[in-house]
This record gives sequence, C-alpha cells and structure tokens, in this order.
Amino acid sequence: MAPNPDISATEEQVCDRTWEGHVGGPPNFFDLKWAVSERWWHRSSYAGTLLFNTGAFILPALYSTLVKLWVANIDSSLVVTTDVYTYIGTITEVLNEGLPRAVWVTIADKGTQSLESRLGLAHTLILFQTTLGMIMSIIIASAAKAFSATFVPHNVQIASITYIRISAFSALSSAIEVAVSNATRALDKPDVPLVISSIKVLMNILLDLLIISKFHVGGWTANINMQAGIRLSCDILAAVSGLLYFFTATQIKGNGYSWHFRNMSSLRKFLVLLRPGFITFLESAIRNALYLWLVAGIVALSEDYATAWGVFTTIRWGLVMVPVQALEATSLTFVGHSWGELKHLSGQRWSSTNLYGKWLIPSVYMLSIGCHSFSKVVIRPAILSAAVALAVEIPLYMFLSIFGCEPFAFFLSKSEAVSKIAERMWQTIDWYVCKHSL
Repeated sequence: MAPNPDISATEEQVCDRTWEGHVGGPPNFFDLKWAVSERWWHRSSYAGTLLFNTGAFILPALYSTLVKLWVANIDSSLVVTTDVYTYIGTITEVLNEGLPRAVWVTIADKGTQSLESRLGLAHTLILFQTTLGMIMSIIIASAAKAFSATFVPHNVQIASITYIRISAFSALSSAIEVAVSNATRALDKPDVPLVISSIKVLMNILLDLLIISKFHVGGWTANINMQAGIRLSCDILAAVSGLLYFFTATQIKGNGYSWHFRNMSSLRKFLVLLRPGFITFLESAIRNALYLWLVAGIVALSEDYATAWGVFTTIRWGLVMVPVQALEATSLTFVGHSWGELKHLSGQRWSSTNLYGKWLIPSVYMLSIGCHSFSKVVIRPAILSAAVALAVEIPLYMFLSIFGCEPFAFFLSKSEAVSKIAERMWQTIDWYVCKHSL
C-alpha cells in the first residue's frame, strides 16, 4: 500500500519516536537483542519463554512414548488401543483450537487492554472450555461402542470399550489444561503450563512404575484399563493444580491475598473471544474431521496398519515436534503482544464491536504513515521461530528417513511388520511434516 500523502510529517515523527521508545534505539530487523536480553532466562523474554515452553511440551511427549512401552509389556496386541487416547484428543482439539487460539489477539493484547480485562477474558475462556469439555466427555463415553468400531481393529474392539469410557474424560482435562496453558502464556506466565506438565508426567511415571510396570508392587496382574485410569487421574490432577496455581498467582495483591474474583466471566467477554475464535474453530473442525476420516480408513486396512499409524503419530507428534510446538507457542505470544501495541500506536480504540471493522489490519495503516519499522516487529518473532524450526527439524527428518525411523518404531511396537510400515509412512510424508513445521 502506498504511503498516504495526507498524513503529516509530524505523525511520521511521532511514530518513529514511539518505535525508538519501544525498542530503545533505531530499528534493526536482524538484531536479536530483543530475543536474548540481559535477563534472557526470564519468562517475559523470548528465550526464557522458549525454555519454559520446551519443558512444558517435552514432558508429555516423553510420556506418550513411554505409554507404548508400558502397554507393549502388558499385551503387544493392545498397543493400538492406546491410540484411542490420541483420537479422543483429536476430537477435543476442535474445541481446543477454537476460543483458546483467540487468546493471541485478545488476552495477549497488552497495548489496548488492562491486566484486569485480560484476566477477565482468561476466566471466561476457562469456564467455557471446561463446560464444553465435560459435555464432550459424556458424549464420547456414551458412544464408546461406536467409537471402538470406528477407530479400533476388530479383534481388540471388545477389550477396548472400557478403555475408551475411561479415556473419554480426558476431553475434560485436556480442555481445562489447554485453556489455562494458552491463557497464561498470553499473560506472560509460561511457568503455569510447565507446572501442569511436570505434575502430570511425574505422577504418571511414578504410578505406572508402581502399578503396571514389570516391577510393580503387589501381586495383581496389570492391564490396560489400569493404565487408562492412572493417566486420567493424573491428567485431571495436573489440570486442576494448574488452575489453582493460576488463580492463586493472579489473585495476590500487595497487601496479601484476595480470593474474591475481581474479574468475573461475562457474556460480553465471551463475545470478544468468540469473534476470532470462531474462525479457528471452523478451520479445526474441518481439518480434524478429514484427519479422523483418514484414520478410520487406515484402521479398516489391518491391525498392523492401525498400529503402525499410531506409532508413526507418536514419533511425529512426540519428541520430533516438541521444538515446533514450543517455538509456535513462543512466537504467538510475542506476535500477540506486538499486535496489541501496534493497534495502540495506530490510535484506534479497539473493542469487540470494531475489532473486525475498518482497522482489521492496523499494520496497513501503520505503513501508510511511515511506520515500516514497527510493522516489522510484529512478524519478527514468527520469522525467528520459523528459522530455528527449519534448522532443527530438517536434519532430524533426514536422519529419521534414512536411519532412525524403523528401529524407533520397532522399539515402540515390538513388531517388525509394524516398524517397516511406519518407516514407509514416514518416508512418504516426511516433507509434508517439515512443511507443517512452518
């Protein structure tokens, strides 16, 4: 868009002064001082946030890998049943990618919203997602037989029904966890998701070792339903612990504790989240419906193919994608902050009624008055995250395609046929996974 000749030179000077006040000097797009500052380990800096997010994502990824090993030791034919947890998570993802993804343009907006307003949006998000998660859990538990018939191979369908009914309520814990995690990341509190992941994984590993491992205490015979019960209990405990930690941290005043909710949920705040959240909800619903249709087709092929797909997704969405997930969450946080400051700099008073009106893209307005440099700061975290993701993921994908996928798949499944199918899957779509990393 060409510069607007009607804009005065005074406005350009104001914009430049605002920029210099924001970053403390002349603009330099390739300067990384903003990312690695003197207090780089602090949770409000890019590097510190990335460290917190990496820890929060790597722990669940590690446990999802260990689950395959626990169940393979119990009964290798039931390894495919554990993928039910993933498919329930895929359905829940439709909810978790709706309003929770709206936080980056609402709760993360420090430029035009007060802290109390942002906390009110966070409380509204958590309440709404908890309600939807409970409804989704009840629906999945009620439809356990139909779910088993669609996503579990025929020979283990009966044995999987109880597992599905137990795991169904992971939709509730997931909805709470994602709502709290996204809201707190947008509020520059990435330690909350790390606390949730730490409690969940450490408790899971400890109880699995004590109850279902080869070295478990007691004389009982471990079964897959025990694993499902342990996992659900730990998921709910971690989600509730994170919720209490968040409420406690945000209700502290200078003169002590204030346990009353200063920022109650409201319909108006829900509508603020709904406008951007509806778009991401619709996209996620379409994408995940196509994914589940693909999974149902793979499950119908054979048990080996169903197990191989589960192993493949464990590799793909496990440790391999941890850097991508951490970088995505970090870049979204800082892009959201810069977006809010850009809106504030444009002189607009953004609200739920005009958020998608005349100034839908305030960066266009900023460019029109000469604020090219400030516009760049909005995309700078995303560019840095994409560059780091490519530098880490491309060598990793090449290594897995050539050497590592089959041994890792065999380690998880204890089946040579499954490991070969998983290797072929990886070699077929590894570059698609690389594209997804961006």
